[in-house]
Amino acid sequence: MPGYGVMHNLMNKLEIKNLYKIFGKDGLRAYELIRNGVSLDEVRGCLDAFPAVVDASFDVKEGEIFVVMGLSGSGKSSLVRCMNRLYEPTAGSISIDGVDLTRLSQKELRRLRLEKISMVFQHFALFPHYSVLENTGWGLEVKGVDKAAIKTKALEALEMVGLSGWEDKYPHQLSGGMQQRVGLARALATDTNILLMDEAFSALDPLIRNEMQQQLVMLQGDLQKTVVFITHDLNEAMYLGDRIAIMKDGHIEQIGTAEDILRNPATEYVAAFIEQVDRSRVLTAGSIMSEPVAVLPIWEGPSAALRTMRERQVSALHLVGPKQYLLGVVYADEVISAVRTGESELEPLVHPEVPAVGQSTPIADLLVSSAEYMLPLPVVEEGKLVGVVPRVALLMALGERVNASNGNGDGDVSAGVSNPARERELQTVGVSSASSAK
Repeated sequence: MPGYGVMHNLMNKLEIKNLYKIFGKDGLRAYELIRNGVSLDEVRGCLDAFPAVVDASFDVKEGEIFVVMGLSGSGKSSLVRCMNRLYEPTAGSISIDGVDLTRLSQKELRRLRLEKISMVFQHFALFPHYSVLENTGWGLEVKGVDKAAIKTKALEALEMVGLSGWEDKYPHQLSGGMQQRVGLARALATDTNILLMDEAFSALDPLIRNEMQQQLVMLQGDLQKTVVFITHDLNEAMYLGDRIAIMKDGHIEQIGTAEDILRNPATEYVAAFIEQVDRSRVLTAGSIMSEPVAVLPIWEGPSAALRTMRERQVSALHLVGPKQYLLGVVYADEVISAVRTGESELEPLVHPEVPAVGQSTPIADLLVSSAEYMLPLPVVEEGKLVGVVPRVALLMALGERVNASNGNGDGDVSAGVSNPARERELQTVGVSSASSAK
């Protein structure tokens, strides 16, 4: 799945501006009152109106998975149904590739839906009297595609979702997870660029749900669709989303990456909402890494390596080549021996087996390597050393949740790690001047 950090220059595929959806016969009157500052509770109390979406504005980039999440009644499903005008908005605009859907005739809207938007629902929406192949090709049938092309595209889509060989079965012969795969295959077969997924995995048991999440991420890596994904599950949102919008009472409380929201909740509601998130699966090496200091160019030689170890109070160094390419690690005892015997090259001392990680690696996947490795874990992109993750940074990142639950509101995440813990960390990754000079 592409990270949002590499997509910020891409064009907007979807643009939502000042969108309102208010149910009830007094919807327009309610809209005017809300615009004039009347509270939602007052509006509900005096009018036949239920504000489901209130002044929502955001964009979705091409190739992005944009997750909208919130509890039941927050307005998230109403929002996604407005995006293709299954629900008519009360006010606001919805643009796809610069075309405002609210200005289209029904005929123009039907054509746009067929060409640009597919939707995957929570409850599969399969035709029980259609085979898997027929269900998969249904959207193409509606488009008027010829039967041979429908079969070809439907079989390709079924292969994408791992259902090759099941094309002649019927929905009642499939498990829930397999039925949802058929729903996803049907959306993929139409070859639209935008997928709207409304609680698509919510009806599945946890194991199948996890498999479907992984399937979506894998497919997205290949297909680069623009996906709007609706969920009430924050862990699902943070696993899938390049960006996440959190909704409450029709309002969007915050939009950001998983790390943005986890580290900087915009409101008390968001802060309370994220309290139970598994931070170790959301925060990444890139979010907690720092500048590497225990590092040396390979051409500097053993004497320079020993001097740097003494200055940095460490017993190992990462060695880099031109353009910061990581070559490996050297250890103090071998460097000292090389200095004593008059060696001038570091290359024979290099150990290339280094537990390098990428910037997107979850910190949960760093814990074992960090405990076993003498130096801070190197963070590498395209072979280049871009940072390191000290063990203390892992402790601090995991300690932020403890701080939040203890009511530490000053933002000092280091309070989650005691000074003795810091001392033990320094002792683990470093050595004394005396021991370095042996």
